[in-house]
Amino acid sequence: MPEMTDAADPRFAALPSRPGKIIAIHLSYASRADQRGRRPQHPSYFFKPSSSVAASGSTIERPAGTELLAFEGEIALVIGAPARRVPLTRAWSHVAAVTAANDFGLYDLRASDKGSNVRSKGGDGYTPLGPALIDARQVDPSGLRVRTWLNGELVQDDSSAGMIFPLAQLVADLSQHFTLEPGDVILTGTPAGSSVAAPGDVVEVEVDAPGGPTSGRLVTTVVQGGAPFDPELGSLPAVDDLQRAEAWGSREAAGLPRDDGSAPAPVSPGTGVPAHAGSSDVDSPVSGGTPVLGDELRAKLEAAPVAGLSAQLRKRGLNNVHIDAVKSLQPSSSDGAPKLVGTARTLRFVPNREDLFASHGGGYNAQKRAFDAVREGEVIVIEARGEAGSGTLGDVLAIRAHARGAAGIVTDGGVRDAAAVAAVGLPVFAAGAHPAVLGRRHVPWDIDLTIACGGATVQPGDVIVGDADGVVVIPVAIAEEVVDAALAQEDEDAWIAARVAEGHPVDGLFPMNAEWRARYEAAQAGDDRG
Repeated sequence: MPEMTDAADPRFAALPSRPGKIIAIHLSYASRADQRGRRPQHPSYFFKPSSSVAASGSTIERPAGTELLAFEGEIALVIGAPARRVPLTRAWSHVAAVTAANDFGLYDLRASDKGSNVRSKGGDGYTPLGPALIDARQVDPSGLRVRTWLNGELVQDDSSAGMIFPLAQLVADLSQHFTLEPGDVILTGTPAGSSVAAPGDVVEVEVDAPGGPTSGRLVTTVVQGGAPFDPELGSLPAVDDLQRAEAWGSREAAGLPRDDGSAPAPVSPGTGVPAHAGSSDVDSPVSGGTPVLGDELRAKLEAAPVAGLSAQLRKRGLNNVHIDAVKSLQPSSSDGAPKLVGTARTLRFVPNREDLFASHGGGYNAQKRAFDAVREGEVIVIEARGEAGSGTLGDVLAIRAHARGAAGIVTDGGVRDAAAVAAVGLPVFAAGAHPAVLGRRHVPWDIDLTIACGGATVQPGDVIVGDADGVVVIPVAIAEEVVDAALAQEDEDAWIAARVAEGHPVDGLFPMNAEWRARYEAAQAGDDRG
C-alpha cells in the first residue's frame, strides 16, 4: 500500500502543509503569569514535533498510569514567508494565517523531561490545530480572542491584548535565531484557566476577532490509553503535589490542602475556581494564589487595634505571630501609624554569596517578580533574616507595588530611599533605613512560600495587620473569629475606661468582677444606671 502523503494526511487538513517546525512559548499571558506567580522578562520557547499535530474532531489518549493531562487553548500563527532577522515593524507581514491550537501536556512526565518538554508535550495528538485558518491580513494582531470550553463550560477567555509579549515580537525574536519557513507554526501561549482533562472530557478552543473572522471550534475528545510505559526503556510517569497544583491551576482546584494545612475550598464544576463556601468574608481569588479579603472583614480589621488582635490570638494559643523589630516608615500622626491590612504575598532573601548573586541577583529576579505579581489588597512580606545592613526595596519597587494595588509592605530588613518610599503613600513597615543596595547582604531567592519575618512564620494568604503597635499575622481560617472578639473587647475596654475616668478604682473593674460584669451587660442592653 503506498504511503500517505502529507497533503492527504488528515492530521494536517487545516494547514497549508505539514509544519517543518512547531515552536511553543512557555509563558506569555499576564493572567497566566499572575496565576503562576512569576513573570518572565523575555520569552522562552520549546519545540514540538510535527507528528503531534491533530485535526479538529480527533481524540487524544491519556496514557495508562497517568493522571495530569492538561489542556491549553492558544492562538497559533502559521508562517507564510521566510523570516530571518526581521524587524519588529515587519514581523507580522511574515504571518500568513492564525488559527486555534490546544497545547496539551502530560504533567506526569515533566520531571523526566527536565524542562525539554519532549515527552510531556510531544505525544501523538498533543497539538490539535484548526479547524479553519484566518487570514492574518484581515485581523489586528492585538485584537485576537482565544476561548476554551471544557464539556461545554467556558474556562478560558482572554485576548492577545493581555499578552506580555506581542505576537509580532515572537516572530521577530525567533527570526533572530533561525529562519522561520513557510508552514512553520508558532504556539503563542495560554491564558489563565488551563486545567486537567480526564477520559470522556471534550475540550474546544476557538480563536476569533470578535465580530470578525473565526477559526471555528477546535474539538478534541480525551480517551483512556491502554498501553503502559516500559520501565526498562525510560523514566516512568511520576507526580507530586506541585505538579498537581500547576496542572490544575491551583492547590484548591487540585483538591489539595491549602498551604496552611486547612481543607481545600469546594471547586465550581468545570472552572478550576474554588467556590465560595459558608458565610466567610474571605473570598477565593479568580485564578489561584492568595485569598482576597471581603469588604466587611477588611473594614473590621481596619477598626481593630493590633494590640487587641494580638490578645485574642494569645487566647487561642498563638503566641508567636508578632513580626518583631519592624516599625512604620510613615511619620505617626495623632491617629498613629497608617493602618496596614491585607493578605500575605511572600518573598525570601538568602544571605549574600557572590556566585549566587551572580546567578540570581540580576535580571528578572525573585524580588522584581514579587513586586510585579502582587495583587490588589495583598501585602508583600519579605524575609531578610533581620539583617538591616542593606536595602530590601527602594522607591521604584514601592511605586510598582502601589500601582498594582498592594495593601503594603513588611520587611525585617532595611529600606533604601526611605523618605521617598514613605512618600509613595503605601504603608511600609521595616527594620530601619539603609543606603546600601541589595547585593551587600542579600540574594533574592524565591517567592510565594512559607517564610520567617521578624521571628514570625508567614504563609501566603495569611492576614497581615499593622499599626503603631507593630504587625501581627493571623491565620486566614480564624481571621473573622479573632477580629470579632477583638472588637467586642474594645467595646468593653472603652466602657471600663469611661468608668475609671468617672473616678472608680480599677480594683474589681479591670478586669471586671461579677458585679461590674452585670452592670456592663445591663449597659449593653440599654439599662446603664452607672
